[in-house]
Amino acid sequence: MGKVAAKIKVMPNSPEIDLDALQERLESSLPEGAKINGVEREEVAFGLVALYPTVIVPDGSGGTETVEENFTGVEGVESVGVENVGRI
Repeated sequence: MGKVAAKIKVMPNSPEIDLDALQERLESSLPEGAKINGVEREEVAFGLVALYPTVIVPDGSGGTETVEENFTGVEGVESVGVENVGRI
């Protein structure tokens, strides 16, 4: 079974949020078998910075749905959306 890489846009709920702490909370929320393979940051507007973690998940495990649900439940997250998905 292969793996899937997904670039996910995570919007924090405030520009004052500690992005390093948010990134750690995202990593700790990952389901078993998933891992983050790098995180990009992009300023969106008015000091608000979006995180773009690239998440590697096993193919056939429901895709990125579990990761998205877990990220949505993390404290400080306003929204989560998949930007790009591909098999590796």
